[in-house]
Parts: sequence; C-alpha cells; structure tokens
Amino acid sequence: MFISNVGSKILKVCDGNFHLEVFPFGRGTMLISGFLLSLFVSFAVCSDVVELTDGSFKSEVDGKEIMLVEFFAPWCGHCKKLAPEYEEAATKLKVNDPPIPLAKVDCTEGGKGTCSKYGVSGYPTLKIFRNGEFSQDYQGSRDSAGIVQYMKKQAEPTSKEISTLVELNKKLESDTAVIVGFFDKDDEIKTEFMTVADQLRESHTFAHTSSEEVMAELGHRDAMVIFRPKHLNSKFEPNKEVFTGTETSFYMKKFIEETVHGMVGHMTSENEAQFKKPVCVVYFKVDYKLNPKGTNYWRNRVLKVATEFQNKVMKFAIASKTDFQRFLSDVGFKTDDEEVNVVIRSDDGSKYKMTEKFSVDNFKAFLTQYFNAELTPYIKSEAVPEENDGPVKVVVGQTFDEIVNDPNKDVLIEFYAPWCGHCKNLEPIYKELGEKVKDVKDIVIAKMDATANDVPPTFKVEGFPTIYFAPMNNKDKPLKYSGARDVDSFVEYLQREATNTFKLPSAGKKKKSKKSKDEL
Repeated sequence: MFISNVGSKILKVCDGNFHLEVFPFGRGTMLISGFLLSLFVSFAVCSDVVELTDGSFKSEVDGKEIMLVEFFAPWCGHCKKLAPEYEEAATKLKVNDPPIPLAKVDCTEGGKGTCSKYGVSGYPTLKIFRNGEFSQDYQGSRDSAGIVQYMKKQAEPTSKEISTLVELNKKLESDTAVIVGFFDKDDEIKTEFMTVADQLRESHTFAHTSSEEVMAELGHRDAMVIFRPKHLNSKFEPNKEVFTGTETSFYMKKFIEETVHGMVGHMTSENEAQFKKPVCVVYFKVDYKLNPKGTNYWRNRVLKVATEFQNKVMKFAIASKTDFQRFLSDVGFKTDDEEVNVVIRSDDGSKYKMTEKFSVDNFKAFLTQYFNAELTPYIKSEAVPEENDGPVKVVVGQTFDEIVNDPNKDVLIEFYAPWCGHCKNLEPIYKELGEKVKDVKDIVIAKMDATANDVPPTFKVEGFPTIYFAPMNNKDKPLKYSGARDVDSFVEYLQREATNTFKLPSAGKKKKSKKSKDEL
C-alpha cells in the first residue's frame, strides 16, 4: 500500500485485519493496489465500545457482572472530548482479567427510552451496571488511565471474606463502621448482602464470613451486623446493630442507611451526604486522634439529649469546625474560637442556628422550640438597600419573600455573581428591559447576588447568570428562563408567560442583540 499527500491513521488491528480511517488533507492522491483514488476513502473503524440501543440494552447489560455505560449526544462537546479516552480505556479493559466491557447509548437516536429510564439529563453521563441492574454513577476521572484504574477497582470483590477471629478483629479496628455478613456458603441472603455491598462500596466497608468458628464465637448466623468504630462506643446505645430479616437487598440497604451512624454520628466532608435531613449538627473541635477524651466529652452531652428525642424525625451528628468553616461562616458563626455551635438543617433547605451558649439544658430547649415550630429560619442576607426604586429591583435574602413571592406580582429574577463575565455583559440589557416594562404595574424585574444571599431551594442555581420567572399565581413552581438574552426576547417571553396580558408602546422594531443564552 502506498499513501501520498493524504492524512491517514491506523486505528487498530481487529479480527486480524488493519482498519484505517483516511482523510484527503491536501491536493495529493492515494494509490492503493495500483488504483488511483482522489476521493475520500474510509475503511470500517473497529471499536471496543459496545453501541447499545433501546432494543439491545437489556440483553447486553443483563449478562455482565459489571459494565460501564456512557449516555451521550453526538453534538456534545464534552462527549467528543471523552470519546478517544473512552475508546482507549475500552481497549485496555477488554483484555483485563476478567474483561470489563464499556458501552455507550446515543440519547438522541435509538437510545432515547433508555436515557429517559435512567434519568439522564446532561451529557456525557456515565453509569455502572452490575448483572443488569444500575449500581451507581461513575465518580472517577475522565481520562483513559483514570477510567481503567477506577473500573478495575470497581470490579474487585466488594466484601472481604473473613476466615478467622483474628482476621475479623483486625477488620474491626477500622475508624469507620464495618458491616459484616454471617452466612452459610450458599445462603440466599448472602446474595442479597453482596448486592448491597456493591451498591454501597464507595461509602462503607463490608466483610462476610461462613466460618463456623467465627459465627459460633460472635453468636450470629444468617444475619448482617453493623459494628460501630470503637471510638464511638458509648453507654447510650449498643455497639452494634443486627439485621436478621430475610427481606431483599432494598431493606438491607435501608437498614444500613438508617442505622450505620448510630444515634450521633461523626459527620465529615466526605460522608456529609449520608446524613439525611432533617439533621442537627453540633460543631466543635472534633479530634479523635489527639483528643479523643475531650471529643467524647461533648459527644456524650449530645447523646444524652438525643436519647430524649428518639421518637422525633431527626438525625444527630457532631462535626469538626475545621471541616465546615465555609458553612459556619455562611450562618454567622466564627470558626476560630472554642465555642460549640449548633445548626439544624431541615429537609426543605431551611437552617436554624442555636444562639445561646451550648449546654445540655439550652440544647434541649432549642430542639423543643424547633419541634414546636417556634424558631425562625436563619437567612444569609446582605443589608436591605435603603433605596430600591430603580428599573431593576435589588433583592437580598431578607427581602426575597417580600419581593419575589409577592402574590400580586409576576417577577423575573436574575441570580448572578459579581465576578461572572456573562452577568456583567447582561447587566445593561437587563437594565434596559427594566426600563421598558417599568410601567407594567404587575411585572417586576429583579436581581440577587446568589453568592452573598441564601437562594430558596425552589430556585435551583447551578451557574451564573440563572434567570427564573415567578408568576403571581404559582410561586411554588418558578419557571427557569432558557431563551436568548436580548431585550426583545425577554419582552416576548414576558408577554407570553405573564398572568395578565400587556402591550408596550410601539417604538419600531429593534434589531436583536447577538447576546445569546450562553451559560457557565
């Protein structure tokens, strides 16, 4: 084969044949086996990434112990960047022992139903499946080496098999909870246990045993036991929790999530998401390495109070002020003092801070007030503007309800960050919009610095600027604006969505600005 003045790349050898992708970069020609070609020539490209559709997804995934699936869109820039890395990882993992297959689903064509089923809302989304069931989202890096390393680790046995008491005791020296299954070798509950271990492998430590010696010594059989770390043992609760049901992995997982941290867990930046709200967190200088006695002095006081509220829906935790400096600053606490701080985070996103000095009695009173709905949520807020008569109303945390949730007004609100370039570009356009509709009595154009004020949870802000429309008759379900960012487009949107129709004085059609809906 002779190739002249043409770009070409040998991709790989597949099924014993070379596969080429050839592009005519210049004016030259390509001579293959004596034939002169001046047209683009492309041989079939061999890929180790399995392409799945709605029709083939189940049958392909069902038979695999583990499989990584990429959900993508052909036009997505991040997907294009990932493609060669993903392909290289697939080739390397194909020859792993055992092989780990990588697959992909086009969410714009034959895989729309599958993408919808698994809640794919952005591209690329990577998910791990085990034996046909969704296991977890991929959390590794997106280069080939990172994908290979992460997936090899995922393919390792999740639960360590324990054969002797010495092994078990060594395992229980862990500074986090250890979840141990006690089963006969072919016990059905063991299969359920291993399923849960796979699902929670990133967050918890698992082990299992079929040793008669170990089961006899511990007194457990056909059971799953959560052993708490020794430094968290206390007189206020058992040092282990036992699950003896024969239910499915769903109930085993639920049991772990509800009991693994005990009555008062140790929250860290790594496990914070495991504490479901509402959660009451007591922040102080937590240090189990250098000051375990001092740390448990405060934890035992929290435990004492927590025992009195066991019948209430509330999780309790202690946490180091060092790990949560930013959060504590946001709720108005100092982070460099010796004070013990308490914050309740409710499931609706509200925060309640205890302002009295910590003591058992004050802590108990604070919780009682919370359960009696006698506390006012803490709202991070800038100072209320002394004057606010401009075309764009300035909203702060303390005035959000008054301005944005005004039942007599339709409100278009921009959430911005002072450092955001797109926000700065939008500012004159947004001000012009405010001027244009200022005489429409039931429409308000507003803005809020989302870095200096609390944003209510009904307004999801993940980038800047983010714009929402809050109609007067449906404040609980604001609409996220996704149109172009020029004055005419904003006006057209408001005329379409406004509760009460309105018209503006005709001043001739303006040419639309090229400002688009670019978002960070």
